[in-house]
Amino acid sequence: MNKIFLLFIAVFLFATNLYAQDMYRVKADKLNVRATNSPTSKVVGSIKQDENVVVLDSTDAKYFKIKVSNGEGFVSKEYLVKIASAPKPVIAKPAVSVEVPKIAKDYSNIIFFVIVALIMCTILFFVFKYAGQNKILIGFSLIIVLVVGYFCFITFIKEKTVSGTFATAADTQYQSFDFNTNDSVIVKDIYNDSTFTAKYVIEGDMIKLYDQQNMILLLIRDEKTLIGEGFTRGTFTKK
Repeated sequence: MNKIFLLFIAVFLFATNLYAQDMYRVKADKLNVRATNSPTSKVVGSIKQDENVVVLDSTDAKYFKIKVSNGEGFVSKEYLVKIASAPKPVIAKPAVSVEVPKIAKDYSNIIFFVIVALIMCTILFFVFKYAGQNKILIGFSLIIVLVVGYFCFITFIKEKTVSGTFATAADTQYQSFDFNTNDSVIVKDIYNDSTFTAKYVIEGDMIKLYDQQNMILLLIRDEKTLIGEGFTRGTFTKK
């Protein structure tokens, strides 16, 4: 009975310690890692500026216990800044059941394209009528009209699409977006060390990802580049 009770206590303490692991960033040029929570204890390693560390115990007033590659150590809390709280021990988020709002149909681009087409057709009509046998002028006018019409079509009529995996090397929470279908994307979250699936819609040049907790915004710069906004700030390029 005592063994079972002690085992229960050990499991509880382990789970509590695991949940208390927060992520911090080093703000010193070079932060020494010591064997104990004392400024005179042995230096067992060092951490470079802007590196992230996992804090195992933050109860001490001056020193935090952290996880390092060869075990554990203590660093001065003065040179750490918190960047993320530890999540509950979850391997991955389930598929998102968030209902994506319907996009109201906008006909303004179609109306603009029709107006441009009418103007181009009018110009061609007068060119054919008054150019006579000047084939060079007629051919040049026809090319101009076709080019203008094509660019108006891809700019105002053709719907934007994204496919493939877009990733960034920047220090941001979301590191990659894998657009595997026309309405869902797999997102890699490095702060929580997990991946999750989110629904998305495209409005103009903006991609809106609907997660269970928030909305992620990505701007489409071109077919191979996405620009993150807010806490997703960064440039994501297609692999």
